[in-house]
Amino acid sequence: MEYDLPPGLTVTADGPVRTVLIDRPAELNAVNADLHRALAEVWRYLAADTGAKVVVLTGAGRAFSAGGDLDWITSFLDDPVARDESIREGAQIIEEILRFPLPVIAAVNGAAMGLGASIAVLCDIVLMSERAYLADPHVAVGLVAGDGGAAFWPLLTPILRTREFLYTGDRIDAATAVQVGLASRVVAAEELLIEAVALAHRLAAQPAEALRGTKRVVNMYLSQALAGPMQAGFAAEVVSMGTDEHRDRLLALRRRS
Repeated sequence: MEYDLPPGLTVTADGPVRTVLIDRPAELNAVNADLHRALAEVWRYLAADTGAKVVVLTGAGRAFSAGGDLDWITSFLDDPVARDESIREGAQIIEEILRFPLPVIAAVNGAAMGLGASIAVLCDIVLMSERAYLADPHVAVGLVAGDGGAAFWPLLTPILRTREFLYTGDRIDAATAVQVGLASRVVAAEELLIEAVALAHRLAAQPAEALRGTKRVVNMYLSQALAGPMQAGFAAEVVSMGTDEHRDRLLALRRRS
């Protein structure tokens, strides 16, 4: 099947397994406008790919995704139209992943921050390299953690731990992520993609309708629980994007980068 995606995301086939590669390694796979759009569109292509049974999602180079590209995010300070479009598209990414019918295995090979962490944790199975970590630094740059963290981390991990992680933006190493329920297991770095692909082929050999139906039922809990918090989260994030604190924090961060 032909995948007509914007730059920054590639899809390769290995029998019934599709590997989706976040492919901006020089920028630590930070999400710019093209990659953001690709992450919103790829799930419909995958769902329409009749040969696909399981998806592996990973990052090129040494990061899974370092979150939003600073140049792109900074452009929102003076472009509310682009800002609002990014919020709409961000909601689409989350909704498409939740609706996606096939199992998705995240092979988190390095830093997964902000939207990168949200996408990883939304996958059905999350394998983390021993060198990888999660972090949601929205609050640290003056933003509400609206694109997933505040809404669905409390469904996966104790609320007291979630608050500390989100309020501080601190890194969550792989072992801690497994301990608190944000990841499935830790895998040696050199074995990560091998293990993810092997697991994908194992799942692809399962009865297809039974596997899809089981995922659909499990995800009903997430979709029902997230309906209100996700809408509130994105609305609150838009408000925080207009604050002086966000502008000052973001510009300071960009100067340091």
